[in-house]
Amino acid sequence: MQSSQASRTMIGREEELRALAESYGLALQSKPQAVVVAGEAGLGKTRLLREFLHGTAASARVLSGQCVDLGPLAAPYAPIAAVLRSLASEIGLAELLDLAGPGRDALALLLPEAGTAEPALPTANLVLEAVSTVLERAAESLPTVVVVEDLHWADESSLAVLGFILRAFDGGQFMLVMTYRSDDVHRGHPLRAFLAEVERGRYAKNIQLGRLDRDQVRQQVEAITGAPASYELVENVLSRSDGIPFFVEELVGVDGCATATELPSSLRDLLLARYERMDEPVQYFLRVIAAGGTCVPHLLAESAFDRTLDDFEASARLAQQANLIGIDGDSYTFRHALLREAIHADLLPGERTRFHTRYAQALESGDPALRDTAAVAYHWDAANVPDKTFKASVTAMGEAWRSFAYTTSARMGERALELWDSVDRPEQAAGMPRYRLMGRTAEAHNLAGDGERSLAVIRLAAGEPAATGHARARLLADQARYLGFNAKAGSEELLLQALELVPPDTDDNLRARLLNWLAARYMLAGTLDEAIAVATEALNLATAAGNDEERSVAANLRGVSRINAGDVAGGREDLESAEGLAEGKAQALLRFRVNYSDTLNLLGLYNESIEVAEAGIARARQLGVERTTGALLSSNAVEPLFARGDWSRAAALLERNLQLSPPSSFHAYLMRSKIWSTLWGGDIVGADTLFRRWQPLLRELARVEMQSRLHLAILSAELAWAQGELDHAWQEASFILSPAFRPLPGYDLPLLAVAARVLAALRRARVQGPADDERRLRAVLTRDSFWPTHRAWQALHDAELGGTQGTGDDPAEWNRAGVHAAALPAHLRHYIGLRTGQAQLAAGHRTEAAATLRAAVDGGNALGAHLVAKLGGDFAAQAGLALDGPRQRPNDDELTGRERQVLALVADGLSNREIGERLFISGKTVSVHVSAIMRKLGASSRTEAASRALKRN
Repeated sequence: MQSSQASRTMIGREEELRALAESYGLALQSKPQAVVVAGEAGLGKTRLLREFLHGTAASARVLSGQCVDLGPLAAPYAPIAAVLRSLASEIGLAELLDLAGPGRDALALLLPEAGTAEPALPTANLVLEAVSTVLERAAESLPTVVVVEDLHWADESSLAVLGFILRAFDGGQFMLVMTYRSDDVHRGHPLRAFLAEVERGRYAKNIQLGRLDRDQVRQQVEAITGAPASYELVENVLSRSDGIPFFVEELVGVDGCATATELPSSLRDLLLARYERMDEPVQYFLRVIAAGGTCVPHLLAESAFDRTLDDFEASARLAQQANLIGIDGDSYTFRHALLREAIHADLLPGERTRFHTRYAQALESGDPALRDTAAVAYHWDAANVPDKTFKASVTAMGEAWRSFAYTTSARMGERALELWDSVDRPEQAAGMPRYRLMGRTAEAHNLAGDGERSLAVIRLAAGEPAATGHARARLLADQARYLGFNAKAGSEELLLQALELVPPDTDDNLRARLLNWLAARYMLAGTLDEAIAVATEALNLATAAGNDEERSVAANLRGVSRINAGDVAGGREDLESAEGLAEGKAQALLRFRVNYSDTLNLLGLYNESIEVAEAGIARARQLGVERTTGALLSSNAVEPLFARGDWSRAAALLERNLQLSPPSSFHAYLMRSKIWSTLWGGDIVGADTLFRRWQPLLRELARVEMQSRLHLAILSAELAWAQGELDHAWQEASFILSPAFRPLPGYDLPLLAVAARVLAALRRARVQGPADDERRLRAVLTRDSFWPTHRAWQALHDAELGGTQGTGDDPAEWNRAGVHAAALPAHLRHYIGLRTGQAQLAAGHRTEAAATLRAAVDGGNALGAHLVAKLGGDFAAQAGLALDGPRQRPNDDELTGRERQVLALVADGLSNREIGERLFISGKTVSVHVSAIMRKLGASSRTEAASRALKRN
């Protein structure tokens, strides 16, 4: 017999169907839901969704998107565009654009029929936000279920949209259901990263379909045949199907399957059995449709079909009646992707070429605005026509780039490069030499996050014989950039080679750009004299050439380097100039904000640093560089957010950017903050686990950046200190005394405080280090005395090593450190309270010690710095101090953080003008702060205010 339909009753999926229904019930309560359904091919993922959607049809709007199997040439955003078109067909295109609001122009990248977007307006982030906004608003008026099937074929751009939706939705009657074929997701498959993010963020419920057992196979056979199944039949079907429902249906659908000998012996034979029983015209129709894909629009299929229209329609109807294909809107779909794959694999070489050629020609002759160039490239490739595949791949590469689908763009570039030697006059067909195509492909890989591949391709490009002179210089510079992005050494040497290819008086703009990149590498490496000299040369060249963008970058780099080298006033002048020159120049302004926000943070100006970094982050999102420059700016914002005491915002920003998978070096910056916050958040074991995992990357970055080497010394020393491994902590912290150390005061001073902390702990443990360790630390401390926050760090350093034994047990020293605490990161203010309490107890002041420790524990817990609270609680327990007494009420007249900074400098004897220079604010603003301080402290003069603050602390 031949069954024309599947079993009417779905067997063995009751629990999974119930889970989907439960999620939908929560969605109806305005609690957005997401479900991922996984399983091997043939387990019934689509059937499960059909049953579920049948139960929601009366109450919900269902929007579907199908990922298409075009191999590495998959068109970007295909399933997302299908979802949007499904919505547009229901509510109208105009209404859909109204739902998008300000993001309507970005939708033109997905729906060309929506209009032509302005080239400079849409960005990758606006696309994500526009899609999310449309669906969120659609769910306000009617419960909305979005179904995206076959994620194993999805391109990375579609996955990015789905990932954004998962993170962004926090209200509305919305449900997202996604399916994928688990046996196709091999190691290294792009979907694995998406699934890992979904699981890590707990964004979705996971439903894993299993195979049917013997009893369920029997039920399915009987549901199909309508008759009791014999033991032999069930055993045969079970053994041949392995409990996969689709194979059970195919086996039962084969004529004369009642005995084992009549069952097909192979999977391919099984899949083709019903197809082969159809008449030849139907088989021909199915072969044509199989060449088109899993879902083929009617007009496209009709164009590819070379027989009469009557033959087409008759064959389509018979294929549908035999349950080999279905109708989805105006498209033909195979009942199962496996069946389409089997028929396509069975095509004769001539048929493969003929059918795919017709599809490519039909696509090329369609409306250019709606043309899917990725599909054109796929069909020409399948038809084995290299010249046309090459040209279509280059075109599709550019279109994918403009849609921010960088992975697709890179793949198209790779395909074109593979065909280069097989094409007649490839340079003319591509519109560029091979080295330039390689360079663009490498940049696409870089923007897509594949650092290793970007480096491999750019090395080949730079080695092309045709790449000479300035062209080769640009490629070497790109290679240097990618090395920096991926935390690898060698950038300086490449840039010096590039500069030799662009001698003076040949191309001042290019030479200035190369010099700026070299100055940036010198600045990061801590070779400040070289950075200043090279940036000065770049500034002079750019000025002579009238290039304000490169002038801004050069002034920016020179300013930061001069400040770190001790010329604070000169550096500030350069930075002010850099900001003015960068106005209206997006990239220069981003680079200014990167360096300026970091400098402000190191100077202790946390609020200003956050403001500059957040402005840069917003602009980076608009420009579509959130995962590169945006991630760097986010790292710059995270540190002052933690320092200011806004730990929840810092953690949220940190997690968001880690999920963007930024380049290696930027990922390292973010992970460093993640490990540090985990440690000071009280999870020492968790911090150690993260550190061990990411230590190779952190140490690789530290080899090429001095600031990263100093950061690493702080992090590893603090982690070892928290674990009680004081010798190891000193080994890490004493890097500041090693010959490899290069001074960068904003990073030196925190490390000096950690080194002092560890040295004092070693002394308390009766461990004696080299006799001149403290003297050498103080020499570095003195050399950095020009830094605006030096007084605060020196006070902390002196407190750590205070007391007669140099073990940090002098309460007076810790009180002085407390006066300057406002200029330090927030966690250290509570750490200072902890150490003050310990010193008070050592001096015999138990009551004061208990109150001080109680405040430190409460403050640490309130901030999120639970390590301070843990250390305080443990110490109090060992000393027999009770910390459960009455808590102090907050004082409305308490000084703000900025007022404490001003007061500390007043106590140091600085004038309003000098304080303004230190804090990068005007003298008038300082005067306002001083007046507020005197009012809050009830002081009649600056001297009295400083005196009262010392007494209060």
